[in-house]
Amino acid sequence: MRNKFVVRTAQRGQVQKFEADLVVHGAGRVPEIDDLALDVAGVEWDRRRGVKVNEYLQSASNPAVYAAGDAAASGGPPLTPVAGYEGRIVASNLLEGNHLAADYSIVPSVVFTVPPLASLGLHEQAAREQGRQVRINHAETSSWYSSRRVGETCSGYKVLVDEETDRILGAHLLGPQAEETINLFAMAMRAGMTAAEIKKTLFAYPTHASDVAYMV
Repeated sequence: MRNKFVVRTAQRGQVQKFEADLVVHGAGRVPEIDDLALDVAGVEWDRRRGVKVNEYLQSASNPAVYAAGDAAASGGPPLTPVAGYEGRIVASNLLEGNHLAADYSIVPSVVFTVPPLASLGLHEQAAREQGRQVRINHAETSSWYSSRRVGETCSGYKVLVDEETDRILGAHLLGPQAEETINLFAMAMRAGMTAAEIKKTLFAYPTHASDVAYMV
C-alpha cells in the first residue's frame, strides 16, 4: 500500500478526515504588523488585510505612513510581483511626493495546477458590465501541436478583444506553459498592441508563444 497524506479539519465542532496523494497549503498570508503599535500612530489597519491606504499607497489616516505588499490593504492581488511594484511606487512617492498611483488592471496570475491555469485582465462578464463591445475568441486546444507533443488532453483559451480599439482586454489560458504564455499577453496589453499587430508578429516555431497569434 502506497503512502498517503491525511488532512484533519475541525469546524464548528465537526471533525473530518481526508486522505490524498498530494496536499497543497493555499491558505494565504496575513500581514505581520500586529506588534507595530499602529493604533498609537493613528494608523488605521485591518488584521487580515493590512494598513488602509489610498491610491498612492499612503495611510488613509496618517499621511506620514506608507505601506506596500502584504502590509497594505491596497486592493491589489496578493502576489510577489505586485509587492515589488508597490514598493517602487511607495519609494517614488516618498522621495518625490504623491505622483504615482497603483494600477492593477494588467497583472497576470497563475494557478500552478497540472496543467497550469493562467488569467489576465477582464473576464467576459466584467467586460460586458463595463459596456465594452467585445470579440470573444475561445477554443479547446488539445488537438494543437503544442498540446499533442506533450500528450496534454486538457487545454484551451479565451481571449477578449475590444471591438472598437482592437486591443486585448483579457486572456485566460489552460494548458502547457500557460504560466509563460500569459506573460506575452501582459506585455502586449501593457504596450497597447492591437490584435492585428500581434498577428503580424513572427514567432519562433514550434513554441507555445507561436500559438498567441491564433488566439487573438
